[in-house]
Amino acid sequence: MSGYGRVRRLILARHGESEANRAAAEADAAGAERIAVPARDADVELSATGREQAEALGHHLADAGARLRPVSVWVSPYVRARQTTEIALRTGGLDLTPRVDERLRDRELGILDALTGRGVRALHPSEAERRQYLGKFYYRPPGGESWADVALRVRSLLADIESSAGEGHDDDVLIVCHDAVVSLIRYVCERVEEQDLLEDARVNPMPNAAVTVLERIDGASGTEPGWRAVTVNDVAHLTRHDAAVTRHSGETDDTTP
Repeated sequence: MSGYGRVRRLILARHGESEANRAAAEADAAGAERIAVPARDADVELSATGREQAEALGHHLADAGARLRPVSVWVSPYVRARQTTEIALRTGGLDLTPRVDERLRDRELGILDALTGRGVRALHPSEAERRQYLGKFYYRPPGGESWADVALRVRSLLADIESSAGEGHDDDVLIVCHDAVVSLIRYVCERVEEQDLLEDARVNPMPNAAVTVLERIDGASGTEPGWRAVTVNDVAHLTRHDAAVTRHSGETDDTTP
């Protein structure tokens, strides 16, 4: 529509390391079936390492200058994502008010919540078999969501982000959320195939506070309009600002052998 702007870049950031991430790693190392999650999933806070990662993210946004200068911020309502956003914006000197949106929440795991892969196989063997048969993308645990379910809310969210672009100029938008949600934003925007999406998630697990940048493709010279990733799972800012690089999967129901 003439006179209105649009989204030029999506800056996708995973939250920093959470206390639940640490608890899951400890449970896996101990061969435990259950994860000693310190609070309900929505209320889990950042670890000390996660706070350092959030500060590094803020420095990264400040260092990037005009190259990555978000004019709006959308964030998951979960505490770990909100804390990451608050710390990053404060550290980066960005005077922005985050827009909290429940469609960016982490994938809900239902009865498999707070279980390790070992725990799923031991306590819910029929669910482990059903997931193996259906595949990770379409398997929905009782009381939870499939990746396809999350993709539906992502599509709705992206439409609202597009419609909120500032008048008369192109916007860079920062989105702070969770690893599965970032992957599914890429799935929707880049029109990735299911198997390619899941293989990439398996081979390249998303580090905490990693940054992925999507740029709009105009469709000039016969190119189909859409989006392309120009940066994927970038963590150079963590090393540059002396923050640890941690790789904790948010998918605690992984029953793949």
